[in-house]
Amino acid sequence: MGRWTADGTRLATNLFEAAAWHYAVKPVCRCGHSTAFNPHGLWWRFERRGWDVRFEKALARFWCIRCKWRTGRRVRPVKFELVRQSVDDIELEYPPDHEWKRAVRRFRC
Repeated sequence: MGRWTADGTRLATNLFEAAAWHYAVKPVCRCGHSTAFNPHGLWWRFERRGWDVRFEKALARFWCIRCKWRTGRRVRPVKFELVRQSVDDIELEYPPDHEWKRAVRRFRC
């Protein structure tokens, strides 16, 4: 389950919690490049492929496109930031309604 900060706000620890609480997921590279992903589609991609949705494990699935272009190697991001969702977020395929509702039911129990 998620954690709480000192001021009482929720802090997601995995992709599903970010989606359930409507936070966009923003991987940040050490070069400073970052981009935000819509959390629902991102969670669904990880779920379909059977990948671990915890943030510390999910970082291994991302790499910086600018560093790849500049150095020729995939550079992993150093952290995830949670930001407000916006229309500029990268959107992946959304989960079907029945799958999303099933996941929410599991989350609430």
